[in-house]
Amino acid sequence: MPKESLRELYVNEMKDLYSAEIQLVKALPKMAKASSNAELRRGFEEHLRQTSEHVSRLEQIFEALGEKPTGKKCVGMEGLVKEGAETISEDYEDALMNAAIIGAAQRVEHYEIAGYGTVRAIAEVLGENEHVSLLEQTLEEEKQTDEKLTQLAEQINSQAGEGEEAETEARETVGRQPSKSKSRRAA
Repeated sequence: MPKESLRELYVNEMKDLYSAEIQLVKALPKMAKASSNAELRRGFEEHLRQTSEHVSRLEQIFEALGEKPTGKKCVGMEGLVKEGAETISEDYEDALMNAAIIGAAQRVEHYEIAGYGTVRAIAEVLGENEHVSLLEQTLEEEKQTDEKLTQLAEQINSQAGEGEEAETEARETVGRQPSKSKSRRAA
């Protein structure tokens, strides 16, 4: 009986991941479009291709289990996608928008890494070795995407910070210049 209940948990968790991946297939093009950094945009486009493969792998596992992948909505991913959409709708300048988008994307990746790690561990206990292999492949791709986002963030956050420094310097410079009214009084 415990294995049957663990199997039910496994199927339920995978339905959640399936829903999450389907939501991402719709969200990633919007993130790519909102990115002004070409490398970041290409990264989102590449991850969209990978996400489609993730969906296919999950469908392969569901078929082997004799289960349907549908029937559950991943509310966690729904919230993350909604936050990402809110981020995109903000009025940030280019580098700052890219930095914000990366933050939203990394939250998504961390959520997926946790989900795939969980189902992979359950698949191991259930002796589903083929599933373990497919899930491990997806898990590694999610980790690689997160690492790429981290590398891009280091570059993009610096660019966003430079814009911030320039604004601060401009404000300080304006504050140090004598006003025209003071100059006239001195004359």
